[in-house]
Amino acid sequence: MRVTALAGGVGGARFLRGLLAALRADPDPARRDAEVTVVVNTADDVTLHGLRISPDLDSVMYTLGGGIDEVRGWGRGEESYGVAGELARYGRTPTWFTLGDKDIATHLVRTQALAEGRTLSEATAELCRRWRPGARLLPMTDDVVETHVDLAVVPEGERAAHDGEAGGRRVHFQEWWVRLHAAVPALAIEAVGAARARPAPGVLEALRGADVVVLPPSNPVVSIGSVLAVPGVREALRATAAPVVGVSPVIGGAPVRGMADACLAAIGVPTTAAAVAGLYADFLDGWLIAEGDEEPEPGPRPLAVRRRPLLMSDPAATAALAGAVLDLAADLAAELGAGRGGAA
Repeated sequence: MRVTALAGGVGGARFLRGLLAALRADPDPARRDAEVTVVVNTADDVTLHGLRISPDLDSVMYTLGGGIDEVRGWGRGEESYGVAGELARYGRTPTWFTLGDKDIATHLVRTQALAEGRTLSEATAELCRRWRPGARLLPMTDDVVETHVDLAVVPEGERAAHDGEAGGRRVHFQEWWVRLHAAVPALAIEAVGAARARPAPGVLEALRGADVVVLPPSNPVVSIGSVLAVPGVREALRATAAPVVGVSPVIGGAPVRGMADACLAAIGVPTTAAAVAGLYADFLDGWLIAEGDEEPEPGPRPLAVRRRPLLMSDPAATAALAGAVLDLAADLAAELGAGRGGAA
């Protein structure tokens, strides 16, 4: 059995850990021995202090490899910040994106590999040889793609060039997300470079050859949406024979984690499970939503909707949620015809 997931962020990483746990505990040998490939968002990537940082790749790698900070959900566990303190004393900015000492080692390995002419895919494979995440991690592309945000106003206290309309300016997504906490409204969010990017080696093959494609509850705009912006990815999802099953990142009109509502507002989409499903309507076959949330309106293809507890409150709950995704995918694959059914 071959499972391919598109993911990014803390929620995606934690769901993937539950997915691996559910597969390894399954009595069905086909599931238990499943090969899992994760296509990870790289549009959050940024260069700081001369280091190339891939936050989503690292979060997934650390989480699946057992090195994540379990409280924050990102960065290394039992971390120290000696280097960050020294950089601040030198007056080196930015200081709002704090790199831990252990984490810096990862960025040094990646940056050196890229400087030697290796691709991001090759650098990721080298890093994963240490962490052994139990899944094949693929960056969505080896090309440089970075998400930028047009702010509606200049943040209070700043004197900035007026790059955008309404007196705002354009910033890297990380500045909007980490420094400003997405509190300054965004006029637009753009994955710069995505239109010219090529899927990384193995990405399209993993989608076309999958038995199940999974969309974890990752941010639909800047995580899943960035992966979909790479030419060929959405087309491969539409063409795959595998059922595509997703988990809503929204419960009761609010994001389960993070500030996805601010991202959805920037693209004019309501913060509802139904509206998020609409972003995937051209390829989505199954959708898990919370009790009380409205089902999506009929779209261009049949959609099976099931209500399940979506909160990943502990490892057992997360594995149960992942198991529900696999069960829905199995039901869809068992349907007659092309293996796609109607609402459940």
